Amino acid sequence: MTYKDYLNIAINQSAIDLSCEPEHMLNGKETVVISKASSKASAFLDLPLPLSILSFGSGIVASCCEELRDIAQDYISTRSWYECFSHSGLICLEQKLRPLGYCVKYEAVRFLPDSDSIPELSCKYEIRRLEQKDFADLYREEWSNALCEKRKNLDIICFGAYDSGKLAALAGCSADCENMYQIGIDVLPEYRRNGIASCLTSRLAKAVIDVGKVPFYSAVWSNLPSVRNAVRCGFRPAWVAIDCKRTAKTLNETEV
Repeated sequence: MTYKDYLNIAINQSAIDLSCEPEHMLNGKETVVISKASSKASAFLDLPLPLSILSFGSGIVASCCEELRDIAQDYISTRSWYECFSHSGLICLEQKLRPLGYCVKYEAVRFLPDSDSIPELSCKYEIRRLEQKDFADLYREEWSNALCEKRKNLDIICFGAYDSGKLAALAGCSADCENMYQIGIDVLPEYRRNGIASCLTSRLAKAVIDVGKVPFYSAVWSNLPSVRNAVRCGFRPAWVAIDCKRTAKTLNETEV
């Protein structure tokens, strides 16, 4: 498959996740829909969504609960799509959300691979491929990006870098939905900046493609080392997303 094929799969999956139509992603318009549960949605989502805003670079979609519909509509219709993902825009959004007991939880750029550009990378450490039977003792904080203890059944493949038998870095993929596997990478602090992350990420991306799935990579856009790792491994930025969550208390309740 080509990058365009991967992009079409991501668009269709995002439409399922946000309870909209695929054409809403690319029509150059602002679309607000009410979030609904779906058995085909990505496993990391807790549906229905309070508010999630997404753009593939042409138009913008906000999927939200009924309570936040007017806020979402005003937010995406009064600024350009890219300003909706800016720091100043997010401050304005947060000011609207907080009194109702919501806040911005996560801002991310998500990457898809160009399969012809995934390099063959190596590092000085021993590389091992791990399967589900090997994960039991690895559900620890230091490997929380590569593996998810809450969804152990979705963790499929890992690649680990070993220094004289010590696990120094781990890249894993989660079967978040039917056609797409999300890649996560953890490197112990003393082993960073040695090319381990890109070595493991590139190998894992190829392994995911080999089993007929689409690998994707997510990073907070200010996390430059993570973004550089994605680019080094042949991934391209494909879409941006903001996710909001319910807080424990409303602003007024917190002040009391």
